[in-house]
Amino acid sequence: MSVYFYGCTSMDGYLADHNGRLDWLYQTGSAEETNYEAFYKQMDVMIMGKKTYAEIEHLENIESLYASTENYVFTHEKELSLKSFKPVKGDVVRFVRDFAPDKNIWIVGGNSVLAPLLDENMVDKLFIQVAPVLLGEGIPLFTHA
Repeated sequence: MSVYFYGCTSMDGYLADHNGRLDWLYQTGSAEETNYEAFYKQMDVMIMGKKTYAEIEHLENIESLYASTENYVFTHEKELSLKSFKPVKGDVVRFVRDFAPDKNIWIVGGNSVLAPLLDENMVDKLFIQVAPVLLGEGIPLFTHA
């Protein structure tokens, strides 16, 4: 099993603005300008937190964009609006360890999902793109414990 983080931060290290929004990210380049498509084709599983899910769930054709992966959202909700995304709760470390060893797992956004995996040395590769944007405040990729 390989666990990947692939994401983008602002130049000052934020994943989202102070309201948890990703609007700034959509103005920083297209998937064609990155290696996103090649990266995604290698993934079997995608795991994200509820805040990240809330930002993408209303995007046009979102389910078709993530059609080839098993998609999980860490949340306390029992159902999600997108049927191809499954709600899960509990310990992200234990959840990831339960996948078959031949799976490639993509951790999407959110320090609450990423940090426990980093603490257990379970993230094999970090792909962090830096957008030419300064947010000044917001939700950081990394927090201090």
